[in-house]
Order: sequence, then structure tokens, then C-alpha cells
Amino acid sequence: MSIFKGSGVALVTPMKENGEVDFNVLEALIEDQIKGGTDAFIICGTTGEAPTLEDDEHLLAIRRAVEIVKGRVPVIAGTGSNNTAHAVMMTQESEKLGADAVLLVTPYYNKTTQDGLYAHYREIAGSTKLPCIIYNVPSRTGTNIQPATMARLARDTENVQAIKEASGNISQVAELAATEAFQDGCFDIYSGNDDQIVPICSLGGIGVISVLANVAPRQAHDIVSLYLEGKCSEACALQLKALELCKALFCEVNPIPVKAALQMQGYAVGAPRLPLIPMSEAGKQRLRAAMEGFGVL
Repeated sequence: MSIFKGSGVALVTPMKENGEVDFNVLEALIEDQIKGGTDAFIICGTTGEAPTLEDDEHLLAIRRAVEIVKGRVPVIAGTGSNNTAHAVMMTQESEKLGADAVLLVTPYYNKTTQDGLYAHYREIAGSTKLPCIIYNVPSRTGTNIQPATMARLARDTENVQAIKEASGNISQVAELAATEAFQDGCFDIYSGNDDQIVPICSLGGIGVISVLANVAPRQAHDIVSLYLEGKCSEACALQLKALELCKALFCEVNPIPVKAALQMQGYAVGAPRLPLIPMSEAGKQRLRAAMEGFGVL
């Protein structure tokens, strides 16, 4: 059974002016996302500034998300790390807090071999009953999980159930979809790039883990749902209409632009934590124009 189908929002972590996590704004974001058709929440991932959250903040954000969502859609906790033992601890704690699944980024900085990736993920998956989504984003981590490694993991590990594919390499996604493990239904594929939702769905993907959904939840949901309903031309048209906004949301390092976009929409999400800084004025102008062009401002 799939963890979710459709659009899972990679939710920002709102901050107060003093830098503390703002749980009141978190609740407002979650409620509006549900009204907008979001199919799952990814809490404390890259867009949620996990690298600069202390463990207690990280876990409290997951707990509050679970409490606010109340089972209406899945809550997926970002618990990945380049320290396997730390990822195990955060995964186990998230399970206790009621998360429905975990998102596990490939090890960064120290990196590892393909056999090391296999061992890393087997260790984490073996520590929990939660479904695990492997997160492949080589541009950030310097590590690329090869299709054969993902297929081996999914075949050998019952709760490795999906991959968030953000390599940007459609040929690699095609290789992944061609593996026997995928063809046998051992795992699902989610797009990790908002500008590749339709291409990845065309290869058998079932959704997206989305930055775009923060500011356009209904449209991100609709791109997937239209495609899965067989309305491919409509899905493609909406995907192409969103292209300029997708580009603007990554014209500076994520989540700098998406936090600026949410502020433009009236959400007091605050500035990102250092080393990230607020968006440049030129970036804001580009972002505002893209949001207006897409009808979300």
C-alpha cells in the first residue's frame, strides 16, 4: 500500500522574530494546506530547515504536526542524517510521536559507497516499523543512490517503500522504473522536483514531495491527480504553467524563496536561520512576478 498518492508538501518551519519555531503559524499553515488539497505533510525536511533545528525542536515540530493533522493525511518526518546512529534515534523517536512514515536523505559530506548506502538504510529501516522513503538529492548531498541499489533495498527491506527522486536525471528515473523491483510493486516513486511531476508520473510515479505546494497546494495536487485520472494534457498544461514559479522558487537556495513567497501571501513564517539569509530584492521581484503570473498572489 502506498504511503500517499498526490502532492506531499515539504513544509517550511515558521520562525518567530527571535528565531524560535512558531507553532501557532505551523498550525495555520497545516490547516490551510489541508483545505488546499495537500495529500501528505513532510515535516523537518530540507525545506523545513532540518540542518539548523536542534533535536528537541525537530521532534517537537513533528509531534505538533501529528497533533494538528489528527490522522487526516499522512505525516512524514524528516529523520535522515549522515550519522546512521542519529538517523536511527530520530526515526525511533518519530515513530513514538505518531509519524506515519519517515524521509531519509542520502548521507552527505562524509558520503559513502553504494554498499554503504545499502547498509545505512538497512540499519535505519531495521530499527522501525515505519515506512521509509529514500531521498535522493545528489546536488545537495554529493551522493547518488543508483537504481540498482534502490531496487536491492526495496526488495530486501519490507519497509523501504518509496523514493523521492530529486536527481533531476530523467534517464535515471527511467532506469529506476525499469527495475524488476519497481515493476513488481516493491516501491513507489515520488518526484522531488516540482518541474518534473508529469515526466516522473509518466514513468510510473504516483506523486510529488513539493516545495511549490507551500504556496500553491491546490495546483500541485491537481497536477498529480489530473495525470493519474488520465487527463494527461490538462496535467501537462498545468505543469507548464507552473514552470516559471518553480524556477523562481529555486532562484536562490531553498527555502529562502519559499519563505519569502509565504510572507507575500500573509504568513508570518519569518526569516530562514543562518547560514541562510533573507531573499534579495531582485529575487523578490522575480518571485512576486511569477506568483502573480500563476495566480497565487
